[in-house]
Amino acid sequence: MIVSSIVSTLTAAGPVWAEPQAVAELFTSQGCSSCPPADRLVENMANTRGDVLALVLPVDYWDYLGWKDTLARPAYSARQRAYAARRGDRSVYTPQIVVNGDEHVVGSNKAAVGSALKRAAPFTAHVTLKTNDMAIEATVDGVLPEGAHMATVLFLRVKDHKEVAIGRGENAGATVNYVNVVRSLQPIGMWDGKTQTFRMPKSELTRSGDERCAVLIQLEDDDGPGQIIGAAIMDLPPHS
Repeated sequence: MIVSSIVSTLTAAGPVWAEPQAVAELFTSQGCSSCPPADRLVENMANTRGDVLALVLPVDYWDYLGWKDTLARPAYSARQRAYAARRGDRSVYTPQIVVNGDEHVVGSNKAAVGSALKRAAPFTAHVTLKTNDMAIEATVDGVLPEGAHMATVLFLRVKDHKEVAIGRGENAGATVNYVNVVRSLQPIGMWDGKTQTFRMPKSELTRSGDERCAVLIQLEDDDGPGQIIGAAIMDLPPHS
């Protein structure tokens, strides 16, 4: 088996964060002995690189090895497989980082991750996140890539930090720190290239207790998820 210290500014409507310039999705597992170095790499990226939105998506397909991942979602395993199917390489492993929904590299290989981020195509969509009394608002503008007619707007609930003591399996006895853990990922609309605002009820995040939310703008078709062309992340106001 083989994200981002972003300076926030405050407005009357709530905090607005600067936009990252790339997205790195880490597919990881508490049951994979090769994953802790990748988890640490993403933690460092999240703390030092404001230009990268680093996200952790724990998968469940190693649970049979003796430890059930406490953060995993079958949907993230499916997302990783969909990426591989679209690329046509069937390359599904942990730790794996997928950059902007496109290129994949071994998630613990710092040099390979850095090179993939440098090769990532610039975003063409711009996302502004803010809160009001009732909703999280994502305003999207910019342009769609040539040949694209629509892009999916994905809303993510994000846990800023989670420490897990692993009791069994390949990492038995280890305590692992996870940052920017995706707790849910759902489509909330389609962007057509014009300036549009998409809203999610703030109550959705109040109930969940998550500290952050993010939005991805991603090309998608019948073959599955493709290139990510825009992103933003925001801390939620206290007691929101």
